[in-house]
Amino acid sequence: GHPEIFPLVFTTKTQEIFNCRVDEDVTEENCFKLIKKEDIIQDLKTRATISDFHPVKKVVLEYPGEELLVVFDAKFQYGQNFYFVASEEAKENLLKPPETAEEKDDDKEEENREETLEVHPYKPPVHKPWVSLGSEKEVEEESVKDTVTKIKYMISRVRRKFGAPITFTDKNASHVKDSYVECTSYQDKTFSIKMLEKDVGIQMVPKAREASTQTKWTYPKNAATQYFPRQLSNEEKEESLSSEKLKEFLTSVHLRMEIALQQNEIMNAFFDDWKALAEDESSSSGKPDVYLKAYQSFTDLRYLKDRTISCICWHPTIYGIIAVSARVWLSYEEQVNLSDKSLLQQSVILFWSFFDPIHPQLMLECPEDIYCFQFSPSDPNIIAGGCINGQVVLWDISQHEEKLQNAKTVADGIKPSLMQVQQSSTEPPLVRYCAVSSIQNSHEKTVTDIHWLPDYFEDNRMGAAFENRAEICVQLVTCSPDCSILFWDIPATKLPEQPSSEKVKVEEVFSMPPDVPDTFKHLDLCWKPLIKINLRKSDTNTEYSPVRISLKELHYHYKTSEKVQSLNTLEVPAKDNPYTEMSTPSSKNLKVLENISTDFFVGTEDGEIVYSNWKMEIDSDSAKPVSQKHTEKYTIHTETINTLQRSPFFKDIVLSVGGRNFAIWKEGVTNGPILQSSCSAGRYAAGQWSLTRPGVFFIGRDDGNIDIWDLLRKTHEPSHFQNISESMITFISPWIASPKQHFLAVSDDLGVLHVLEICQTLSHPSRNEHANVLDYFEREVKYLK
Repeated sequence: GHPEIFPLVFTTKTQEIFNCRVDEDVTEENCFKLIKKEDIIQDLKTRATISDFHPVKKVVLEYPGEELLVVFDAKFQYGQNFYFVASEEAKENLLKPPETAEEKDDDKEEENREETLEVHPYKPPVHKPWVSLGSEKEVEEESVKDTVTKIKYMISRVRRKFGAPITFTDKNASHVKDSYVECTSYQDKTFSIKMLEKDVGIQMVPKAREASTQTKWTYPKNAATQYFPRQLSNEEKEESLSSEKLKEFLTSVHLRMEIALQQNEIMNAFFDDWKALAEDESSSSGKPDVYLKAYQSFTDLRYLKDRTISCICWHPTIYGIIAVSARVWLSYEEQVNLSDKSLLQQSVILFWSFFDPIHPQLMLECPEDIYCFQFSPSDPNIIAGGCINGQVVLWDISQHEEKLQNAKTVADGIKPSLMQVQQSSTEPPLVRYCAVSSIQNSHEKTVTDIHWLPDYFEDNRMGAAFENRAEICVQLVTCSPDCSILFWDIPATKLPEQPSSEKVKVEEVFSMPPDVPDTFKHLDLCWKPLIKINLRKSDTNTEYSPVRISLKELHYHYKTSEKVQSLNTLEVPAKDNPYTEMSTPSSKNLKVLENISTDFFVGTEDGEIVYSNWKMEIDSDSAKPVSQKHTEKYTIHTETINTLQRSPFFKDIVLSVGGRNFAIWKEGVTNGPILQSSCSAGRYAAGQWSLTRPGVFFIGRDDGNIDIWDLLRKTHEPSHFQNISESMITFISPWIASPKQHFLAVSDDLGVLHVLEICQTLSHPSRNEHANVLDYFEREVKYLK
């Protein structure tokens, strides 16, 4: 509604030129600024289209007055930070707003007072502003100003090209028109020079110079050559053939030519030795098929939906039974925020059978998500697991052992009883845990690895190995990223007799469900670790966060008879639980085992491999147990270690997998790994040695592929790979069902368990393979030294 007002945007440069800087020269209260018309015209000439007055150039030139009013619009009333008034009348109204009625009355009263007093005050002469008649424009136009910015050129050349030899190439003259090549000028589109006009006055003085030159004019012309072979006459031929020069030449080159012809006959000069270097004898007759055949797959929409399988364990004695645990992919903050939600989804360990791929056979109830678990080597009915909250859990499934064995019987066509049919159609039995460790004495973070110590020795609180007369696995070792390794001991079940009144109170407080076996009732919620190894060094301020642990003495095999492993006979003789009959041996009578190794490997969250010892010694000064700190650290992997496993055939060979590479270590070799792979395009997520071939191991990748490495064929790349899943491989576990049937269990990130049958080539070792692989490792150790 104000045609005389034009909104303008004043940049910082314009504000500095006309002295109207915001919050310095003009403010919200003092918002008016008078600018001379000549200054605006000069700015339009100097900066042309860059000037902020360019949009209102026509209005400025037609403005009648000498000074223009520019107003600072702090509240953006007209849309910009300034606006410009285009009429003298509006300028006067803004500078001198119309007086209100009250102000007029006040003025009248003052005039009346002045009339009564009749005093004429003295008015000093006022300095009038200088009126420009246009002379400064002429001075400005005649003055010389350097407005063009100077251009600098720097021409450089790489130092290594100084004095470099120049190679010319041949070019066929017929490819060019008229056989004449010239370098014609062309327009370079990368440079655009803006033409600027400028009036320049130059006074020239001629400078005479005499010069003379004589040139010979050359012009391009076509040249052609014609040749023909030289023909010798018969006389010339005879003379040349009978000459001494030819005889001497033939005599000198005869021997060399004969050797060259013999070499060509003996060996193919164009044969690729590198490709043929790793090929086996069998590849000449026909390459053997290397494959993993899909056998079965398992998943559960209730317990495995939106979860990843964290651990797989085959049942040591019953054919076709496999157990899996799952966990949710959550960060620490998400676990804290979704603690209520995680309680809604029950955490279980599922037992699957080959003979019923749809329904789980058994479920183990867990207090939290299970990261890792293991069957006891001395009694497969005892299972130990590690939770994501740091607790260690024990289960006893001896009451359900018969149901797991009957899975095969039902599938073979033997008529089961009515009770068994009803049980199979309903929900699988849920087994509650027998004991869980106390939270105060457990790990502070997730239990990432768990192992049973062998049944022929056990540790005391000093880390010394004593003989185990009971021959029952009674100790566990766990590790966690909280920089600690814990050794757990299962003490004898015989408790001191309590008064009857105390017994009643204990039973009232701890009322266990009736179906839970009381195998480890004395350990529930009060179980404490026997030894704690702290991998945090205060003196050097270094921390190791173990994710995987490997002990040399964990080289046990499950004691299974021939009958149990065969496919036909699946009846296991009923035996009592050995843990209920276990007694406490006197430590005084136990013999110390000196040849037991107490060294261990640890893989950390940061990708480091740490080699240390858990045994403690008595300090001579303080008489307190102190751990031996001769720790060796190797940084080979760039990401978290996900696999650290000893070879089933060599006690001192360890495979580590993490990030984009893997490494093979030999215990006692401190120079580093004896084999280290190059970085792959994707990440390695899991790894496992073959149980039957010493030089074969499997590695799972994040793209769902399984790499099969055979060290006797290739050491620089996998000998074979096969796609298993669309998502990341999370765990690999091999199993020998029979001498002719070998399985590989592979889990992925979508909660699906794939069971693959290993082909005969990968499951049956070649002649002297054990000796050849051992020889290869010894050669690598010598090479490393």
